[in-house]
Amino acid sequence: MFRGHTVDLPRPRLKTSGWVVEIVSTLVFVIAVTVLFDLAIPRSLVDGHSMEPTFYGNDRLVVSRVHYLLGAPERGDIVVFNSLVPQEAERGVMLIKRLVGLPGETVELRDQQVYINGELLDEPYIKEACRISRCSDESWNLEEQQYFVMGDNRNNSRDSRRFDAVPLQNIVGQVIFRYFPLDSIGIIPKRMAH
Repeated sequence: MFRGHTVDLPRPRLKTSGWVVEIVSTLVFVIAVTVLFDLAIPRSLVDGHSMEPTFYGNDRLVVSRVHYLLGAPERGDIVVFNSLVPQEAERGVMLIKRLVGLPGETVELRDQQVYINGELLDEPYIKEACRISRCSDESWNLEEQQYFVMGDNRNNSRDSRRFDAVPLQNIVGQVIFRYFPLDSIGIIPKRMAH
């Protein structure tokens, strides 16, 4: 043991440039994660009445782009898609509707009700019975990668009845979560009854 003499060792110096690099690196990381999160799971705002009673105007939703990278859309999914109306498509308008018909199926409106391949579709989520003026008898044969979408508020929805089936390439993602209003926060099940 060495006694009586203390050795003054130089103190380690704090490198200020290291702090700056750390802060900048952290900020770049946070921005990159935020951008990637918004690309994979964008947020959306409901505007209008076409999805009542499932969603109301100003509901705020999280949309998953990832779901359809891993699998195909399914009946009952609530999807966000790029509008098929040329003027809206040019402005980047996106619509929200429920997926009713799948590729290869025949969707038929008969007596103001929806039939898929001749079988009545159980729809506990719709707001009210469709009026004859909005749901006249008609049928659509869906091709490969075409989906038939309808609003839950059939009497106040512009959907595949008007602009025809939605191609898969136009579907942005599936609505998976509502984060506003606070009393309605939660995961979105496929078949929400009112």
